[in-house]
Order: sequence, then structure tokens, then C-alpha cells
Amino acid sequence: MKLYGIRNCDTVKKARKWLDEQGITYEFHDFKKEGLDENRLSQWEKAVGWETLLNRRGTTWRKLSDEVRDTISAQSAHDIMLENTSIIKRPIVEYYSAVYVGFNADDWAAIIKKHH
Repeated sequence: MKLYGIRNCDTVKKARKWLDEQGITYEFHDFKKEGLDENRLSQWEKAVGWETLLNRRGTTWRKLSDEVRDTISAQSAHDIMLENTSIIKRPIVEYYSAVYVGFNADDWAAIIKKHH
């Protein structure tokens, strides 16, 4: 399991704490510090769609101009997410060749149970 996010994000902290409590081993990639590879972002977009990845609730989204927000497209969203990883919904988990976005303990427990 590989978990992507930003170390000081509250949701990422909850997810990591939950994984630790379950005794689940994972690798953490802080894309704020370690960056995000364009190919990885493209894989996520193919797996879950750019709309799922784009966090429209955060301050980064609200800081974008109205024009950018009103004309957002797959390409512009891709460029914005690469340029400013804070706008990506977190955490993102790669697990058994699937991609999951966000954290919900019940959903994660079901996903993990399916593979064990």
C-alpha cells in the first residue's frame, strides 16, 4: 500500500493513524515535499477521473480566479494539480493496483478485508 498526501493535512493524519492502529504497513509519499510525477497524476486521472482528484472545498481552490474555476477542464485541472499539489484531494491510496481517494474508515476496512 502506498499513501500519498501532505504530512500536516488533518485527513492524512487520521488515515495514517487508522492504518497504524490496524497494523497495516504502508509507504507514505508527501507530495508537498517530494513532488508529484506527471505520469502518476495521469494514472490517477485515468483511474478515478480528474473531478474526483480536484479538491473544490479547500482554500487552494478558493484562491483561484473565478475565470479559472468557471472554465476548469481536464487539461487545466491536470496542470493546476501538477503545479500546486495542495489542490489534490487527500489522501490518495494505491492498493492492489486500484486507486482510492479520501479517507473513510469503514470503506477502507472493507477494501482491506477484501484483499486478506
